[in-house]
Amino acid sequence: MKKLIFAIAALAMLLPLALVAEIYKIEGLWYDQDKDAKIQIYKTKSGNYDGKIVWQKVPNEDGKPKVDKKNPDKSLRSRPLMNLVIVKHLKSKGNNKYDGGTIYDPKSGNTYASKAELTGPNTMKLRGYIGVSLLGRTQTWTRATP
Repeated sequence: MKKLIFAIAALAMLLPLALVAEIYKIEGLWYDQDKDAKIQIYKTKSGNYDGKIVWQKVPNEDGKPKVDKKNPDKSLRSRPLMNLVIVKHLKSKGNNKYDGGTIYDPKSGNTYASKAELTGPNTMKLRGYIGVSLLGRTQTWTRATP
């Protein structure tokens, strides 16, 4: 009987560990949904997460590095897309979820509120939206190798 009680007690102590969600790392290299670019997600000094373009499938246009030609600010249209920070200020909310950030889309020149969720060690759902999360679009990013 003592062995049975001990076994039940041991199982009861281990059960909460099994129920805890696995924590995945957002930091690292990620392919965008179309695999046109690799974005390096990194932790900033303030503890938030930003991401910059570090690789492009087609880095040049007309023999020159691609620039931010769709930016609404005309003075920024000549800046290169390489090393451009497009994800800013994502804050960890726990349980593989991040919120409170922004994402810049160089293809349209628009900036959106953003949130992200790591659905596995190599998969991230990143949502850009205007106002409320219902008015937006979700992309699936996959972890890339260096």
